Amino acid sequence: MPSTVLIVDDEKNILLTLQTSLQLAGYRTELAASGQVALDVVSARPVDAVLMDVKMPDMDGLTALARLMELRPELPVIMMSGHGTIDTAVKATQLGARDFLEKPIARDRLLVALRNALKQQAMLEELQALRAEVGRYDMVGSGPAMQRIFSLIQRTAPSEGRVLITGENGTGKELIARALHQNSKRKNGPFVKLNCAAVPHELIESELFGHEKGAFTGAVSVRRGKFELAHEGTLFLDEIGDMPQAMQTKLLRVLQEGELERVGGTETLKVNVRVIAATNKNLEKEIEAARFREDLYYRINVVQIHSPPLRERREDLPALIDAFLKEACTKNGRRPLALSPEALAVMSAYDYPGNVRELRNLVERLAILCEGPVVTGPEAAELLPRGRGAMPPPAPADASAPRPPPLPVPAAVSSAPAATSGFRPRVDRTFREQVEDAEREIILFTLSHTQDNVTEAARLLDLERGHFYKKMKALGLRRGAEKDAGPSGGEG
Repeated sequence: MPSTVLIVDDEKNILLTLQTSLQLAGYRTELAASGQVALDVVSARPVDAVLMDVKMPDMDGLTALARLMELRPELPVIMMSGHGTIDTAVKATQLGARDFLEKPIARDRLLVALRNALKQQAMLEELQALRAEVGRYDMVGSGPAMQRIFSLIQRTAPSEGRVLITGENGTGKELIARALHQNSKRKNGPFVKLNCAAVPHELIESELFGHEKGAFTGAVSVRRGKFELAHEGTLFLDEIGDMPQAMQTKLLRVLQEGELERVGGTETLKVNVRVIAATNKNLEKEIEAARFREDLYYRINVVQIHSPPLRERREDLPALIDAFLKEACTKNGRRPLALSPEALAVMSAYDYPGNVRELRNLVERLAILCEGPVVTGPEAAELLPRGRGAMPPPAPADASAPRPPPLPVPAAVSSAPAATSGFRPRVDRTFREQVEDAEREIILFTLSHTQDNVTEAARLLDLERGHFYKKMKALGLRRGAEKDAGPSGGEG
């Protein structure tokens, strides 16, 4: 789509002359006869650049320039004047002008200045996008699972060894791949990714190796593939377990020889690429089922990094929620939100079958729908899914039935004091301490309900039993049997 240039001058002949020159060069134009009209146009419609005179009645060009920079500081503005001085040019530059042209303006000089201003703005926007993209890939977490990943990245990234990243969907496998690239000797080279499951089988060879003009119907020009684009850098093959078997054979040759041929071509091309692969499938089982080549598996699996599901790293939930909440509020133009201890306890009890990706979406939902400034427990519970991963809902109360007495919390369950009258926020304890209080309350109540049966309690809370034990230990809770049996006591 052609760029739109706003031309601002109080002389009609100059407006029409410049309009003709720019339209012949392929630009769209808007015209304004004063600085105020220019401000109105920029406020009302998208404009890509402004060409503005300095000397105008009512509002001179420098005043209008200062107002434009307040309105749209990124907008490229080129000033022009028939009475230009060095002082005027310097002042215009200080106010934010990208260039200063003296009248009469040669057409070639005008087009070069405009092209340079638009190119510079495009580069600035690309830089901002790249910085934002890098920010997205900051890995959040301080628990044991993330510390293991950080350690593996630190040791593996500087090497040339190929890495296989395993884990469920939404656990952040691409984040690990990017971290490996950004901490490698290839960090100044390209990071190219391909989702093998998203490309039709008949096109994946062209995506990886490229094709020559006329190689197949629709190949109207030469196209470089992902391997060529990733030369001297890293190629991330996501969902490699979904790659067709015929393509697995061709990929194996490239990994072995470091060379390829484009589809429809005869020239052998050398490539220097580090391959990082990821999958949510069990490739060993895929090998047994003859769906994945065993030799390819050993080629890509020099180092394996497992990205754990979120339910196995719940200790990172507060930090993740905080990071996602800030991101969501900024993205959606909302004022800052905070989670109450009850809301955090509710969100920490959910199982997140969609992992970090689901957590990010849920937090954004909170940011959009909750009026704030503090998200309450009921608000968080209302927005959580009711299906898989959710805590079992309480049974409906029967108004005609007599209410049973409250279940006592067995004293043998805990070696630490715990409130039995329900969690209440306190100003004399930190946020993390109050979260632990809420978690302790939930676990104690559930254990009392199951008569100290940890397996049943873990099932009711939809937690893996091993994680339930770890959570009890972290909160200073022990089963009564373990007090007597000691460290070697059996699990019941």
